[in-house]
Amino acid sequence: MELESWLISATARSLAFATPLLLAALGEIVAERAGVVNLGVEGMMVLGALTGFVAAQLGGDPTLGVLAAGLTGGLAALVHAFLAITLRANQYVSGLALTIFGLGLSGVVGRAWQGQPLRNPFRALDVPPLAELPVLGPALFQGQHLMTYAAILAALLLWVLLFKTRLGLSVRSVGESPAAADALGVGVYGLRYGCVVFGGVMAGVAGSYLSLAYRPSWSEGMSAGMGWIALAIAIFAAWNPLKALWGAFLFGACFHLAFRLQGVLPAEFLRLLPYVATIVALTLASLGRSRARRGAPAALGTPYTRGER
Repeated sequence: MELESWLISATARSLAFATPLLLAALGEIVAERAGVVNLGVEGMMVLGALTGFVAAQLGGDPTLGVLAAGLTGGLAALVHAFLAITLRANQYVSGLALTIFGLGLSGVVGRAWQGQPLRNPFRALDVPPLAELPVLGPALFQGQHLMTYAAILAALLLWVLLFKTRLGLSVRSVGESPAAADALGVGVYGLRYGCVVFGGVMAGVAGSYLSLAYRPSWSEGMSAGMGWIALAIAIFAAWNPLKALWGAFLFGACFHLAFRLQGVLPAEFLRLLPYVATIVALTLASLGRSRARRGAPAALGTPYTRGER
């Protein structure tokens, strides 16, 4: 009975940890499917967490916070898109600069809001009648936030969009061979802009989950490296939204176990696990042969100029 209770609790908390990771990873999957790498996820998440908190605190409605966070993430990603797509700047450098900028700006601007509890946060909810199911009810349908279910639904919808629709085919073709897609009349630049901005919106919303639902307050650097882990999930999932669902849950479980297994294993070791996995994933992603085996978009990270071979 104790084991069952422990598993239910661990599953429920892992799902809560997984929500921001999944939201941010889904946005990055769409951007990278179109051929654009954005290492600024961490910066966009923390900016989304701050603006979401401020908007919700001033407006008294957490929904306003989500909208503000998504808008902030989208605008930040638009800057990256302009540099990477229009100016053909190095995408990796541009993304890193965005992360540094986001962390620095949120730290300075957010000082006035540091430590304040949110007046009207998102409330955890139960889903009747599913909440009454044995084992699965308390694990999956009790005490979760609406954004958790929205993230799971988004994964399903994005999988359908990417692999079952004409628009998804166009996005993937732009990431595989932008010249061929351009020759067939696909708007390469417009699609890449749209996908990068969508990724920014998702990263901003992921940040707002932290400050509006999971820990309804603002503190400097509260994303705590989750943006980097979201990047790793996109790679682990082979740029597939449904696989990202499981990847986010596994990383969420790592975060949860870091708290639950303290005293059994060194806490520092447990906290390192998600970040070690992130480094391994990014290292593998940088190796050409590994990228090909894992099904990475062929033109990922490569700027496109019409007429150039």
